Amino acid sequence: MLEAERPDYSALDPCVHCGFCLPACPTYLVTGDEGHSPRGRIVLMRALERGEMGADDPALMEHLDACLGCRGCEPACPSGVGYGRGLEAAREQLYAQRGLSPLARLVLGVFRYGGLWRPLFTVARAFRATRLPSLLAGSGRVRFGMGMLAASAEATERDEWAASSPSSPSIPPSPSSPPSPTVALFRGCVMDTLFGHVHDATTRTLEANGYRVIDVPGQVCCGALHEHAGDRGGARALAAANVEALAGQADFVVVNSAGCGALLKDYGHLLGTERAMELGRRVRDVSELLAERGPREGAPLDLEVAYDAPCHLQHAQRVHEAPLALLRAIPGLRLRLLPGSDRCCGSAGIYSVLRPQMARAVLDHKIAGLEAAQPRPNLVVTGNPGCLMQIGAGLRAADLPIGVAHPVELLDLSYSNAGFYE
Repeated sequence: MLEAERPDYSALDPCVHCGFCLPACPTYLVTGDEGHSPRGRIVLMRALERGEMGADDPALMEHLDACLGCRGCEPACPSGVGYGRGLEAAREQLYAQRGLSPLARLVLGVFRYGGLWRPLFTVARAFRATRLPSLLAGSGRVRFGMGMLAASAEATERDEWAASSPSSPSIPPSPSSPPSPTVALFRGCVMDTLFGHVHDATTRTLEANGYRVIDVPGQVCCGALHEHAGDRGGARALAAANVEALAGQADFVVVNSAGCGALLKDYGHLLGTERAMELGRRVRDVSELLAERGPREGAPLDLEVAYDAPCHLQHAQRVHEAPLALLRAIPGLRLRLLPGSDRCCGSAGIYSVLRPQMARAVLDHKIAGLEAAQPRPNLVVTGNPGCLMQIGAGLRAADLPIGVAHPVELLDLSYSNAGFYE
């Protein structure tokens, strides 16, 4: 690579190799291998930067490629190391020097074009409606994949918790306080096809809290999967299309997928344009917008709920309290944060497809914690599609009668029971 093209590793400069990051790293906790820790990986990144290791070095392929990119090490670091930026630089360099595996190229190629991913996920949604994925879910790679697809269904369709959520008498909605801010819904790819019910719940709950939600055409995949893999060109092309579609359309852009939200907020860094920066400043997770308005209290739901924080919401976006405020607006909901709720589930975009064994090993820690919980939750709620599918499949593989849902689904049910939509 030419010197001018070299990725920037300066975010790693504050690292003093103290080791505070080790207990925060899911892959290190699973393996106990220093090479699978942030500190060990920073050593590898520096060697790659200096040209002391080639892109095809076995150590890089074993350890650096196995990083989840969850950035759980960043809040644990007393020196303020920007591990995520360093990993971004390393993967950009690795992509330029050795490309991607055939499987990664195939997956990212599908997500690059709406003409490919939309029909594919539409067929998957139709197959999900047959309930066969739910019946076939279990352990093993294929059955685990069936569990992931089954977990993407609307929670009330799965009969896992709807019976424990009684309706209450109709409560008339309070008038909205003018003016109503306009909110453009970011549709995405997986969310728009497999999680359309979450989009519907997002729209209804925002409108019940005084926002005016609009639909903006011309959107594409956010590009997060490409950016995480080092394909900066692919990520920039998708980001530019979204900036063109969304810029200047609304007061806010709302996102209900933590991974998408993290990259949209970072479009300014990715594209380096003022227009992209301005759009990034307007991006909000749905929980942030709802928490800003209260949110309104709904009808009671008699549920034991464990909140699991998506990595790209808590570590990348630094959003911690807003999802909890959303859930606390539901009377009767018994909300808990179990040990390990702030740790990665192993999904990490396409990581679970490329490295299923490590992804499952990371997930097993979380599933064990849910199994040991007393009382056991009815639901695990989390604001990211990959996490919902990964955790949902893990619960099915462990034969645990625990459902999964997006937080906004619960608020939507609470509002529906309260009569806010009549």
